[in-house]
Amino acid sequence: MTVTLADLTRRTGLDVLDHLERDAAVPVLGGLQAQGDLIVVPLHVIQHAVVFHGGGPKWADVPAEGVEVLRGAAGGNPHTLVADPGVCQWTPWIRDSMRLALGALRTTGPAYLLHPEHGGSGIAPGTYVIRRQREHGGNRLDRLVAD
Repeated sequence: MTVTLADLTRRTGLDVLDHLERDAAVPVLGGLQAQGDLIVVPLHVIQHAVVFHGGGPKWADVPAEGVEVLRGAAGGNPHTLVADPGVCQWTPWIRDSMRLALGALRTTGPAYLLHPEHGGSGIAPGTYVIRRQREHGGNRLDRLVAD
């Protein structure tokens, strides 16, 4: 079934900016993908650099209203993980060697990241780590991407 941006906003009550085409289908991708200052990485790609802490992952179902994964700088727009009931679980109990991991998700059906400026991006079934993105700074220092 094709899900549109309008479907996601109607389901969640979250809104997106007017410049986005609400009737556009939201693609569902497996593999590496980015949305603004976040990057979604299949767990198997970085498993060697990831540790679930606190006695192991404490998975929780993603509720109907979604899970706010990250809010932009200075209280900006949120990246929200959404999915149909019973399809996706989330845990923030993870860290990686680069200290960029925000959490992990495992999903048996499509899950979506929704953002007011970027719209929606679909995540295929599997287990993923959601991390902050870094960029190379002009003074040879890496910095977090600001959204």
